[in-house]
Parts: sequence; C-alpha cells; structure tokens
Amino acid sequence: MEQKEQHYDASDIQVLEGLEAVRKRPGMYIASTSSSGLHHLVWEIVDNAIDEALAGYCDDIEVIINKDNSVTVKDDGRGIPVGVHKKTGLSTVETVYTVLHAGGKFGGGGYKVSGGLHGVGASVVNALSSWVEVKVYQDSKVHFIRFENGGHPVKPLEVIDSCSKERTGTTVTFKPDPTIFQETTVFDYDILRTRIRELAFLNKGLRIILCDDRPDDVASRKKEEFTYQGGISEYVEMLNKSKGSIHDTIVHLFGEQNDISLEVALQYNSTYTPTVYSFTNNIRTPEGGTHEDGVKRALTRIITNYAKNQKLMKDADEPLNGDDVREGITMIISCKHPDPQFEGQTKTKLGNSEVRKIADDIFSEGFERFLMENPSEAKVIVDKAMMAARVRVAAKKARELTRRKTALEVSSLPGKLADCSSKDASICEIYIVEGDSAGGSAKTGRDSKTQAILPLRGKILNVEKARLDRIFANAEIRSMITAFGTGIGEEFDISKLRYHKIIIMTDADVDGSHIRILLLTFFYRYFKPLIEGGYIYAAQPPLYKVEYGKTEKYVYSEEEKDEYIKTLADPTKMKISRYKGLGEMDAEELWDTTMNIEKRILLKITLDDAMLADQVLSELMGEEVEPRREFIEKNAVFVQNLDI
Repeated sequence: MEQKEQHYDASDIQVLEGLEAVRKRPGMYIASTSSSGLHHLVWEIVDNAIDEALAGYCDDIEVIINKDNSVTVKDDGRGIPVGVHKKTGLSTVETVYTVLHAGGKFGGGGYKVSGGLHGVGASVVNALSSWVEVKVYQDSKVHFIRFENGGHPVKPLEVIDSCSKERTGTTVTFKPDPTIFQETTVFDYDILRTRIRELAFLNKGLRIILCDDRPDDVASRKKEEFTYQGGISEYVEMLNKSKGSIHDTIVHLFGEQNDISLEVALQYNSTYTPTVYSFTNNIRTPEGGTHEDGVKRALTRIITNYAKNQKLMKDADEPLNGDDVREGITMIISCKHPDPQFEGQTKTKLGNSEVRKIADDIFSEGFERFLMENPSEAKVIVDKAMMAARVRVAAKKARELTRRKTALEVSSLPGKLADCSSKDASICEIYIVEGDSAGGSAKTGRDSKTQAILPLRGKILNVEKARLDRIFANAEIRSMITAFGTGIGEEFDISKLRYHKIIIMTDADVDGSHIRILLLTFFYRYFKPLIEGGYIYAAQPPLYKVEYGKTEKYVYSEEEKDEYIKTLADPTKMKISRYKGLGEMDAEELWDTTMNIEKRILLKITLDDAMLADQVLSELMGEEVEPRREFIEKNAVFVQNLDI
C-alpha cells in the first residue's frame, strides 16, 4: 500500500483569535447551543447588572423580550467605564465586549463579590449574537456602540445624545445568531421568569422587571415586577405555601467572616421530604458543596444537643441523623465569596474548604439562639426529627420487602409483571400501565423481547402525604421498586437499572393525568436520578380514530384532529371514534398507536428546573385541592414532546 506523505508543521496549528474561538466551540463557554444555552446569554448580561447591585450601585434591572425576539437588559448602575483602556487602546466598553476575560470580575479591583459562573459574559454574548447594541449613560452623555458579524464593532464607541446627570447605567440589546442556535432562538418567558424571580429573592430589595413585548395584541403582552424586601425568607415562604408549615417563624440568619458571608432561611413543614437549595454568588449549586455541608452538619449537631440538654430526648431514643433533622425542612443557603472555586460534574459544587467551618460557625450561633429564644417552636422541630428517626427504623424493616433476591430467584420479581426476555437493559423498556384491562391488552400486543408490562390498580399512594414506612409497605410502589432493580434510598444503584426506558402509560383524560402526576411525584422524590438521566417517559395514546373511506388515522390532540379534517375532501363521510381509555383498545390498536417503536410518540420527562418542579408538585400534591384541580384540567395532556 502506497504511503501518503505526512505533512505536519506550524501551519497546521490553528490559532483562534478571541471571539472566533467562542463561535468555533460555543459549548465550552455556554455548555450547549440548545434552549439552555440560548437562555444562558440572558443570564450573562443580567449577571453583570447583578454585580452592580451586589456592589451597592444598582436598584433596578429590566429585562425585555422584544418583538423581533432580541433581548434588552437595562440597569441603573454606574455604567461600563467609557474611557480608553490602556492595555487595548480601545474604549473600555469595546474591550469588555470583544476581549475574553476582560471585565471588573478579574484582578479583584472591580467587584468584591461577583456572580456569573465563568466571568466571560459580555464578550461571549457578543460572539454568539447576530448583533449587539450597548448604550452607556454616564456624565450626562449617552454613549453607543453596535457590534455585528460575530462581535465586530461597526464603529468605535461614540456619544449619540445627552441625558440628565442623575441618569446612569447600561442598556444592552442582543439578537442570538440562528447559525449558532440552530435548535431554537425563541426565548421562553417562563424560563426567564423563574430565574429572574430567584435572583430577586437572593438579592433583597433589588427590583427586576420582566416584559414580553412580542404579542401583537397589547393586552396579551406580559409585564411582571419582582422585588422582595424579605429576601430569601420570602423565598422559603413561597416554597412552603402549599406544604403546611408547622411553626410560624421563618428562621433567617446572616453572618460574615473573612469577607465570606452566609445567609440562611429555613422553616419546617408537614411533608416528609427536605427542600434544600444552595447558592454561591447567586449561582445555584445543585451538587451542594462546602457551604451546604457546613450548614447541614451544624443543623444535626445543634438539634441533637438541644434535644438532650432540654431532656426532650432519652437515652433509649433512636439517635438523630442528618436525614431525620432535615425531614420536612425548606431551606435556602446563600453564600457570597470573593473567590469561589467550583467543582463537580457540572461545575456547580462549591469547593472552597475554608467555607465549611465558616458556614458551620455562623449557622450554629444563629440557630442555637433561635431554639433557645423560641422553646415552643424548638419543641415542634425536635419532635418532628425524633418521629422521623423512629419511622426510619420502621422503614428499614419495610424496605427489606422491596429488595430483589438473586437473579436466579425469579420469584423475587412482582407476580403481575410480564417481564421481557432480553437481559440487555439498554434495549429493554417497562410500561407502567393504568388498570388491569389495559395491562392485559398491552401484554398481548407488546414485543415480548424488549417490552415489559407492569399493570397498576387504580391511583397509587400520594407519596407527598405519606411517611416512608407507609410508602414502602404499599404493594404498587413495592412492585415498581422491585421491578426497576436499582434499590432505593441509600441502596440506590443506577447501574442495576433493568430497563433504560420506564414508560408511564395512562388514559388521555383528567384521571389519567392525575395518575401520571402521582407517579411523577414518586419518581421525583425517590428516583430523581432516573429523571435526570432521561430514563422516564410518558406514552401518548391517541384521543381519536378518524375513519375516512378505507383510511384510518389516529390523532393525538383536538388541534391535530381539526387540521386533519380540513384536508379531507368530504368530511361528511368520515367517522370519528373518541377513545375514553386505554382499556377500550384491543391489543392490536394499542400496539399500533402507543407501543410500536416505529410509530409511537413518547414524551420525555425532564427536570430542567427541579426547583420549579418541586413547587408545582407541592401545590398539586399538598393539602390544597383547588390548585391541583385547576392544573389537571388545564394540562390533561402534557406538552413536552419527543418523537421516538
């Protein structure tokens, strides 16, 4: 074989200058070019305005989705400096928007504490936009610069108008580049709203306005204002709204050591699951970190010591552990650090070792004082933790019932499970089917090599209102835990998952949606890694069968039915059958419409925002009936959509 000439020298090494590198590898700077990356552009600009607020110079921020789907972010801070930058020879505004790692976040001189995960915000937004316009209000002048074609200035910064001396701040408008964001360039109002509300909670007194100017009808446009004088206390109050708090006072603690500040708000509720959200410099840290570790460690120690010192706990009582003292807690932890070090798989875990002791010290002092000054509320908190400890012991015994025996002991699987023959989990899927009738059709119509069927009888237990021992004693829940094979709680091992698609198959009506929500609540509380890993789906059965001549068509929504009817030459000759439930379909129909891999539509269940999901689930599954009824009636068919 003839050997080709190997030519490899300096000319083969590609050097990407500045913003060109960002456009070449956008995922390195904003994680992805999907919807999450698109919205990340907004957060980069908003973070700059938040930095001004953290420094004490900004009171108002406005975020506007414009008619052309560009976004404008206004703040009343000091405004980006407009003078010539001595290192680049360009205006500082142009430098900030064209040079990576240029800004007040570097070198320690601009901001004591700064938000934003990477600190490359403005220039990255510029690189990934079709165009960007920046206005700076300073010294009675309006300075302006526009960038196009991947971040290149049309001309240098110039003064285009005058303004009052009191008017200061920065206004940035950008239009995402559709050649970069090929999946979507349409901003989702609800995604923006959730994070903006969160930022308002985390920055007490800051006012953030969100506007959606896209609808032609002025009355349909949205405008909301978020400002919370109580800060994260109001955050806890909102999250606990539907959970039934068991004591009146929201504990709110604050302290500072070595330029590192910690703020914690907490309140216990009548549920059995903890809701703990931690942040560093406004960045959510879902993997926790040293700030969260320090607070959790202190919480366990302080409650245990108080219970013993007040003779509320006897020697014979079960010792309290971290899970016991966190049962039913809603807690927000906010740390502000001048030099945060993030680690973990998603770079959202605080790694600074010195923070652990600081967090422990600050929280211990404040929480111990609260318990001593509020003995009646302290007793309620201790009683809940001690009850959790007793239930934990009972639940451990009940959990034994869910453990699978060895692979050779087939009897360990639930009796009503029709398992698939393949042992390759990557191609296996299990249908969780509402009702024995539909379960029978599914068993008959399935592909028995890769599809397993587990029928459920009626509505499963509402885990939002049940303790662990009752949950593990429930036959339907035990069947699911055993069938999945992963174990649960401390024993959970995702590598033992027996099916890589767990598919909820319920009727396309209000009751079916309610059952689906109950199942999702169970998965969210006890199998969250399965949702995060993309293993949970919902089948979408058809609503109608439309027969026209010899043609049969299944349609999955009212809109699809109406659109299809418009295409028929003579609608008077058609016959429409409305499916009220899966049980009405025979095995062949169920296969054709809902289970055939070639034709079916599956809805992938995701947790893009676990905090929002937690709030919605609490509203739906809590004691208040009305919010649940309204939600189910409005969302009888889920809108997430994934064609398989």
